[in-house]
Amino acid sequence: MYSRIPIPSFEWDEKSMRYIMCYFPLIGIVIGGLECLWFWLSGLLHLPSLVFAAVATAIPFLITGGIHMDGFCDTVDALSSQQDRERRLEILKDSHSGAFAIIFASLWMVVYYACWNTVADWKTLGAVCVGFVLSRALSALALASFKGARKQGMLQGFADAARKKVVVITMLVFAALCIAAMIVLRGWLGLIIVCANGLVFLYYRLMSYRKFGGTTGDLAGWFLQMAELSTIVCVGIFSFIL
Repeated sequence: MYSRIPIPSFEWDEKSMRYIMCYFPLIGIVIGGLECLWFWLSGLLHLPSLVFAAVATAIPFLITGGIHMDGFCDTVDALSSQQDRERRLEILKDSHSGAFAIIFASLWMVVYYACWNTVADWKTLGAVCVGFVLSRALSALALASFKGARKQGMLQGFADAARKKVVVITMLVFAALCIAAMIVLRGWLGLIIVCANGLVFLYYRLMSYRKFGGTTGDLAGWFLQMAELSTIVCVGIFSFIL
């Protein structure tokens, strides 16, 4: 569900979906581990930082298949349409990509790639990799606590089947561990990254309620991409200062 990693297929039912969101942050651990492996390998081979940054940018998309960027693009199109709430929800379901989706996805890629070029040590890399887990923990926390924009849909199906209290507690534990790890690894920079993710989370809540009447799977994808972008932008801006 969360990645392109091959696993045996099984039947989706209420029982199998009950705690599925609890495992969402584990994909962040996989992505972070691969980023660490690539950082070590690129250093071993003395590869240029441009090559390192290019592959580091691609790794999350290779693992997830771009499912979250798809949600980001749909959300950007809906927000840029300046239409009413019902029309924005219809745009989220449209499989076509508009001009705004292409423009903002391209900008996202350029900024993300540029900031990866500033990652030069293991502690900074570690903070970035923890960000992959934190973004997913916050995304699952939103699913369990935010109102759904639709009564039907994939995301609402997970929310209805989930044991919300267990999901909330599990995601809070993941988030607390991520926050502690970031601060231990990079001190003030780690704290800034945590605050940036928190601000994106708050904006996600306000935007989703005001513009869409609640959250959806596409909005969840938008949040995850923006949270991960905020992490690497903080590194790009402050890594040489703090």
